[in-house]
Amino acid sequence: DSEGGLYVCMNTFLGFGREHIERHYRKTGQCVYLHLKRHVIEKVPGASGGALPKRRNAKLFLDLETNSDLNSDDFEYEDEAKLVLFPDHYEISLPNIEELPALVTIACDALLSAKSPYRKQDPDSWEEELQASKHAKTLVQLDNGVRIPPSGWKCSKCDLRENLWLNLTDGSVLCGKWFFDGSGGNGHAVEHYKETGYPLAVKLGTITPDGADVYSFDEEEPVLDPHIAKHLAHFGIDMLQMQVTENGLRDNDIKPRVSEWEVIQEAGMKLKPMYGPGYTGMKNLGNSCYLNAVMQAIFSIPEFQRAYVGNLPRIFDYSPLDPTQDFNTQMAKLGHGLLSGQYSKPPMKSELIEQVMKEEHKPQHNGISPRMFKAFISKGHPEFSSNRQQDAQEFFLHLINLVERNPVGSENPSDVFRFLVEERTQCCQSRKVRYTERVDYIMQLPVAMEAATNKDELIAYELKRREAEAARRPPPELVRAKIPFSACLQAFSEPNNVEDFWSSALQAKSAGVKTSRFASFPEYLVVQIKKFTFGLDWIPKKLDVSIDMPDFLDINHLRARGLQPGEEELPDIAPPIIIPDDPKALDTDESSVMQLAEMGFPLEACRKAVYYTGNLGAEIAFNWIIAHMEEPDFAEPLVIPAFGEVASSGAAAFGAVGLDNQPPEEMVAIIISMGFQRNLAIQALKATNSNLERALEWIFSHPELEEESEPALDMMNMENNANANILAETGSEGPRVKDGSGRYELFGFISHMGTSTMSGHYVCHLKKEGRWVIYNDLRVCASERPPKDLGYIYFYHRIPS
Repeated sequence: DSEGGLYVCMNTFLGFGREHIERHYRKTGQCVYLHLKRHVIEKVPGASGGALPKRRNAKLFLDLETNSDLNSDDFEYEDEAKLVLFPDHYEISLPNIEELPALVTIACDALLSAKSPYRKQDPDSWEEELQASKHAKTLVQLDNGVRIPPSGWKCSKCDLRENLWLNLTDGSVLCGKWFFDGSGGNGHAVEHYKETGYPLAVKLGTITPDGADVYSFDEEEPVLDPHIAKHLAHFGIDMLQMQVTENGLRDNDIKPRVSEWEVIQEAGMKLKPMYGPGYTGMKNLGNSCYLNAVMQAIFSIPEFQRAYVGNLPRIFDYSPLDPTQDFNTQMAKLGHGLLSGQYSKPPMKSELIEQVMKEEHKPQHNGISPRMFKAFISKGHPEFSSNRQQDAQEFFLHLINLVERNPVGSENPSDVFRFLVEERTQCCQSRKVRYTERVDYIMQLPVAMEAATNKDELIAYELKRREAEAARRPPPELVRAKIPFSACLQAFSEPNNVEDFWSSALQAKSAGVKTSRFASFPEYLVVQIKKFTFGLDWIPKKLDVSIDMPDFLDINHLRARGLQPGEEELPDIAPPIIIPDDPKALDTDESSVMQLAEMGFPLEACRKAVYYTGNLGAEIAFNWIIAHMEEPDFAEPLVIPAFGEVASSGAAAFGAVGLDNQPPEEMVAIIISMGFQRNLAIQALKATNSNLERALEWIFSHPELEEESEPALDMMNMENNANANILAETGSEGPRVKDGSGRYELFGFISHMGTSTMSGHYVCHLKKEGRWVIYNDLRVCASERPPKDLGYIYFYHRIPS
């Protein structure tokens, strides 16, 4: 509450503002509350150059405060605490050990001294002061004539060019270990220490006039080197000539991509700040720009505005006693913060005059801090609950999944994104076909690299880059591949090979191809450019391309047509099931196991990951590892049960969520690969306690169910499928989609800067009131040159017919 402070119930330890406290008392009968008030003394310039105190109330309940740095030296606090007894509002000032029972005094002291969970999440609170290394003063450096160039570095034992460390004893440049942030290597720097005992190394790309990142292999922690300038000079490195790179990235890494950072953020331009409703920025909580960008795009859509902000009074009135754990309350609060304009106000004239007089004009960065929203929406998710950078596309699907599971009113705002995909699978030998439908929320568009229009420039650039690398010269200016949008659309519509396709017409494995078309067109079309891939070293990489994304898009030619005259459907015959006598014959894909093991994970954990994800590849197994790393038996040997027990064991290990009897995903995938619908596979496995053989017999004995689907089953799928590629509800009224014309207009896009989804930065551009606006965390400005060709996720709305 902006004036009344925060009331904490001493029974439930939930916090309420003044307008909610009476309601909580009436509903629960709890009568003892701790009333907290914080007065902030703000230092402002006085007439004599000193500081005059200025008192104001701090906001303690909502986390939609403006972006003032209340931890800086510009503020001092005075806290006030009282115990309040309802219904008479009798107040007892604290501390007061004479009138209060000992138990109440202990509880009050514990609350007053507790650290905020949001402050615990702050990365700054994790930072500890580094200690000087014991090796720094006596470090011996070999006089071997090694000189380190300013760029073009690579590991001397492999070809990696990121996460490189310079050993301060002999000047060796070697790669570090693989980390979750996308950086890493093969551990050659550590191996070198074990062979030589040379203890200190500095991370290349972090060297600035103020210092560098130094690691002590012997002490096994980051350290300070008070003599770092002398130690670097030994290898020809002048610290005073080194410069800090924005966002903490290494010069060596971002040099070829510096234009991407500048172009996407429109750096170097005097952008006009925007204020008012819909022009509110969001504070970066530490690698949370992916969340900020997605939420800005989401709340620019009228359906989401109506569902949450339009229903805000009703949502707040019917919110549970603990609103911090209610999705709709948190969405309504965040939407109100972005759209109300209360947290996006231009500076006062007096403040502008003061800035001009001091010659340090700094535009005010109003905005909100979505700590409570992030804490709730990421709870229980192994990736989004961390402080690592994440993929904006994955977060978008995660958000849609939560919207589906938490309906608000009669209108489901996620309906605007949902569309049906018709998949046509054809046996190449018999030419027979099968048509299936599924639900999706994103059109994933492949990058047609072979269609680049500037191939000659790309070849010349690659030759220059290799020459510069060999001569240890700075790399040439980047040449970015220019890809026509039409080529990407053509690649999307072309047939794809189906691996391990079993043809029911031939009763054997055969070559098969699959083609996808739109069975319905959504109200809002979300297009993802598939820029990210995995290199041979399994490090995520990004295709740095420029695609001429159109302002107006027509995809009516991609409309599904269904079974055509002359086409013959594949028969509904399942492949034979061969149950081995030895359950260990169900072996794992060793190539995938070794790929994961080379990334540093325990070998037995890798085997379990590959086994429990049905040998579907290292990428899917990697996701299993991330989700199960904290389990106590993570590295225990894989125990393959008898075949009849595979289902229950697999379900537990695979981490199925939602209903207790949800069948394991790998069993569902086996039945789907035989040509059956997903909903039928789940229904059969549920009816047979996830026994694969009996489930197939059940399907054959219920042929009338193959063409049907249950709304309740579809809703269960919706709640349990993390990627939201779920089946549509098919009740009497048909699928819950908003079909219409396939003609669209671009109104927003999210761009990514950096080399992988696990690092870098996201910004959002939105078209509002006829002009483009850039949302770069707290900074909201009118866009001068929106980089539409460098986007990652694009948002289109349907053009009315």
